[in-house]
This record gives sequence, structure tokens and C-alpha cells, in this order.
Amino acid sequence: MDMKDVETRGLVLLGCGKMGSAMLAGWLAGGLPATSVWVLDPKPSDWLQGTGVHLNKDLPDAPAVVLVAVKPQMMGDALPTLAAMGNGETLFVSVAAGVTIATYERMLGAGTPVVRSMPNTPAAVGRGITAIIGNGAASADHVALAEALLSAVGQVVRLDDEGQMDAVTAVSGSGPAYVFHLIETLAAAGVEQGLSPDLAMALAKATVGGAGQLAEDADEDPGQLRVNVTSPNGTTQAALEVLMDEASGFPALLSRAVRAAADRSRELGA
Repeated sequence: MDMKDVETRGLVLLGCGKMGSAMLAGWLAGGLPATSVWVLDPKPSDWLQGTGVHLNKDLPDAPAVVLVAVKPQMMGDALPTLAAMGNGETLFVSVAAGVTIATYERMLGAGTPVVRSMPNTPAAVGRGITAIIGNGAASADHVALAEALLSAVGQVVRLDDEGQMDAVTAVSGSGPAYVFHLIETLAAAGVEQGLSPDLAMALAKATVGGAGQLAEDADEDPGQLRVNVTSPNGTTQAALEVLMDEASGFPALLSRAVRAAADRSRELGA
């Protein structure tokens, strides 16, 4: 099974909010014909209505892929309508946070190929990272197809087991919010030191965005990049002595934050 199968048998996108729209835009830009895509969405955007996809129309009986992008709380209403496609050749790919593979198998049948994934919001600008894991019914080709589809919005990594998904949720799924808050607080600290709010925010956004790009592109690891910009007894070292404090700095703070997110993910998936 590959993208040719998707073109000929079709892809069903269940839900087309921000994440679904980002993926659909990536597929269309990559050459997937709009006529190969069926979208079910109760409140389609103007953009979606102009794409040329089959919108809220009768679905093919056995599409190559159903990609589930509705909110987890809507799953109970949405999935049963597609139960007839379970236990067959249709691959179900989930981007719904906290919904376990067991839930899909219970609603669709134990023989249904399922790939569970956790993307993140930078997918909206093609800079996401998505972790995936397949169930027992998902073949190597199924997982490769899911990876190809999700690569439309950024990087894809494969997990060893589904239990890792809670940690992924806590690091990369929720992580963009941590970075946004870092930008907020870095800018606020700049204002405290005499900068205007607009200038402080511009500096904070560009610094975090640029440092993130440098961390991705550089051969050195982030620890070495940190050392590279830290002059002995300089300004950066003065700040890092605060941020790297084992009791009150980033090590303890981020450990607690990520643990709290992972614990909550486990509760939601229970």
C-alpha cells in the first residue's frame, strides 16, 4: 500500500480543523488530487470549500485511508459511522490526542489496521513533528504510508511501543505552549529592564525562533551550542547560573511540568 493506492482508492479525512487543514494543504501541494479526498466536517471553512475535495458526500466503501482528526470528545459520535470500514483493508490513522489504539479496535474491530499519532501545532507552518505507532494489524507498508501522509506537515518519528505516547504528548505535543510561555515571560522580563513592550516581544520571538532553527540545523548538540555563546564571567553565564540551578531553575521546573503533562495524558487515556 502506498500513495498510488490513496489516489485510486481514496482518502477520507474525518474532521478538518487546524490540524486537518494543515495536512490537507500539504497533501494537495504534494500532488494528491483533490478528487481522491473525501472530507467530513460539520463546519467547513471557506478555504476547504474551495479545494475541490468531496465535501460531506457519500464515502467510498473501502478507502485506502481514513485519517481521524476530530477532537477526542467527538470520537464516540464520529467513529461508529465508519465501523463498516473496520476489519478490512482500510488503514485508520489517528491524530486525536489521548485516544488509544484499544479504543479504535473496540469501535472498529480488532483486525482493523490502526496507526496512532501525536502531531503538534507547528504543523500549521510545515514545521511539526509527529510520533507514530501501529497496532498488530498494521503492516510495515501501512506504517510507511502513515509516515508519508504525516510528513506533509513536518518530521515523523516512530515509537517502540504505545506507552511512550504519554511522554511524547508531554514533550512535543504540549511543548509548543511551553515555548510560547517562554516568549511571553522573556519579553516581560525585557520590559522590566527598560524595553518597550513591542521591542521586547520582537526580540523574544526572533531569539527563540532563531535559536530553535540553529539547534535543528547545527551539528553540535544544544549543550555545546549553549557553551559556545557563554563567555566566562559574562552576561550569559550570569543568567545561566539562575536558569541552571538544580533546585529552582529549568532542570527542576521542566521536569515537573513534563511529568504533570504525562500524568494527565495517562489519566485521559485510561
